[in-house]
Amino acid sequence: MDYKYNRVNTILLRILLVVLSLLPVRLSAISVGAARTDMYRPLLKDKRVALLSNHTGIVGDKHTLDIMLDNGINVTHILSPEHGFRGTADAGQHVAASTDPVSGLPIVSLYTGGKDVLPAELLSKLDAIAVDMQDVGTRFYTYHITMLKVMEAAASKGIPVIVFDRPNPLGMVIDGPVLDMSLRSGVGRIPVPVLHGLTMGEIALMANGEGWLRDGLKANLTVIPVEGYTHDTPYSLPVAPSPNLKTMGAIYLYPSLCYFEGTTASVGRGTEAPFQLYGHPAMKARGFSFTPRSMPGAKNPPQLGRKCNGVDLRSIPDSTAMAKGVDLSYIIDAYTSMTTGKSSFFTSFFDKLIGNRNVRRMIEQGHSAEEIRASWSQELDTYKALRAKYIIYP
Repeated sequence: MDYKYNRVNTILLRILLVVLSLLPVRLSAISVGAARTDMYRPLLKDKRVALLSNHTGIVGDKHTLDIMLDNGINVTHILSPEHGFRGTADAGQHVAASTDPVSGLPIVSLYTGGKDVLPAELLSKLDAIAVDMQDVGTRFYTYHITMLKVMEAAASKGIPVIVFDRPNPLGMVIDGPVLDMSLRSGVGRIPVPVLHGLTMGEIALMANGEGWLRDGLKANLTVIPVEGYTHDTPYSLPVAPSPNLKTMGAIYLYPSLCYFEGTTASVGRGTEAPFQLYGHPAMKARGFSFTPRSMPGAKNPPQLGRKCNGVDLRSIPDSTAMAKGVDLSYIIDAYTSMTTGKSSFFTSFFDKLIGNRNVRRMIEQGHSAEEIRASWSQELDTYKALRAKYIIYP
């Protein structure tokens, strides 16, 4: 009885803290790193610069590339991550090299499936690399992974890297298992939890400081910090970071729903509300259904054209979704609701997404979401102590 009482109190306290952080009195003027030209212009003066960015690299209605060019910075190449420079490609879709129609600069895609992130020929033409992308704040979101690969390539040639930092919209909560490095993959590269509570700049500092870059490389790293930001400052993203995270509601649910990508179920790709729904044709009917279809950003979604019985989470308040952190109750609900195909519900990708081999077993054995959360509490405490060495923002 005491355990249940304490658990309820803990959940209520987390919700209260998030609600307080969302009140208008907590809002402050935020100036992202890309806007602070007085800090980075001197570092890039008279240098040949590559910019790793995409559609999220904006300040107001202006792209960071244009701001750099207007300030006399010699940007010679654009580097693009998953989803491409314009952010329109499907998840995992290989993106070809191209030319930016506005600036005329070559765009080098870092998501082509090639072995080398940056060709040696290009590195020989650069004096510095700038990074400006809006990360979501989860371990399996690939923008920070691309940044780390670029840092490795730059470090191997002694090329400085300057990260224009941006807020973490999920930076208020730290939760989830720390990555088991035997599961290291394209959706998990460094030993941090699902909700790591770090900005892009802080991730760069931690990976560099802890020797997590390839072969122990150390990058010549500078972070241009966000002004007016703390880790409990609410931040609504000005543009969708990728095609299937269309709303802040989807972003707040993302740490709890992404694991459906490692199952045979649908998480709403191919609908107007991806990452706010889940369902499967074999789930028990409960009054809500949806049918995934082909659309931009989801050309061939799971369960394409099949009616999925499921659950609509769009009515959950943002503060509640955020406070729950990594909530496995949704995946547990879907699994236990399967009328057929239960034995093949999980794919091998599930373990890579959650970064842990025990979670799937615990779900299959009938453990609750809270029991599973307790299994990673100790490693989370160890991580929090390590994280404290690298945070820029209180």
